[in-house]
Amino acid sequence: MLAIVAPGQGAQKPGFLAPWLADHAEAVASYGKASDLDLVHYGTEADEDAIRDTAVAQPLLVAAGLIATRALLPTPADLDAVGVVAGHSVGELTAAAIVGALTDLEAMTLVAERGRRMAEASRTSPTSMSAVIGGQPEEVLAAIADAGLTAANNNGKGQIVAAGTQEQLAALAENPPTRARVIPLSVAGAFHTEHMAPAVPHLATLADTLQPADPRTQLLSNADGSQVTDGREVLRRIVNQVANPVRWDLCMQTMAELGITGLLEVMPAGTLTGIAKRNLPGVELFALNTPDQVDQARDFVRQHGGTA
Repeated sequence: MLAIVAPGQGAQKPGFLAPWLADHAEAVASYGKASDLDLVHYGTEADEDAIRDTAVAQPLLVAAGLIATRALLPTPADLDAVGVVAGHSVGELTAAAIVGALTDLEAMTLVAERGRRMAEASRTSPTSMSAVIGGQPEEVLAAIADAGLTAANNNGKGQIVAAGTQEQLAALAENPPTRARVIPLSVAGAFHTEHMAPAVPHLATLADTLQPADPRTQLLSNADGSQVTDGREVLRRIVNQVANPVRWDLCMQTMAELGITGLLEVMPAGTLTGIAKRNLPGVELFALNTPDQVDQARDFVRQHGGTA
């Protein structure tokens, strides 16, 4: 069984979209128009600081993931080879479009609003996130709670991301859990916490104007790792996810229970395959980052899921 996964914010790198422009310029332009962003500039020329901006990073990531997926699976029938799809954080919008719950342009419109509103919420107070690497999960979670922080991303063995105010994060860094390191992340806010609550009503209003379809293959939710089969429920969860933790650990647990044999991460790939290496032993991994990998990626799809 094949899983396709889409990464979240922080995976972007300067220039990562450049190799895809020659064959996908029309799609990039269309996605840029839907998100009201110059994705060519941000994906090829902009520096690290520019693409760290939440309002830029999120549409850029979803556009990139969709371009890679459409190159890999060019027709709706190709999705039959895929057993399960999931996205991490903003990658849930990529995943929703991959399985047909949203159109590509609906996903781009929604992610643009998501990025803008989360950026606005981030500016109300100085908040951020830090990865806690190592330690015992129970001790890490207790230390995060004791500092008044939220375990915003539970990424399984070896990595839980804490989010909250700068002062709370500094306190955690000064008193880390046993055998754990606290590493500040290059993000502009405490995503997936109560600090993002102001963004939710705006996203809900936009979501109400969309006409989602039911997913064409199994789609997992960050909320609890469960499969979501109703398109309207997919949208509801995507909206609520902004201010609630990402349980990627539970998504991987479901993948393991389903018996996946291969996991392919769409660009900018590497983060989720790295996490899977620690948490899904025996599962073969593929990080799709450049167009010259597409033929090899199709072989991977055929090996684990059928014919692409």
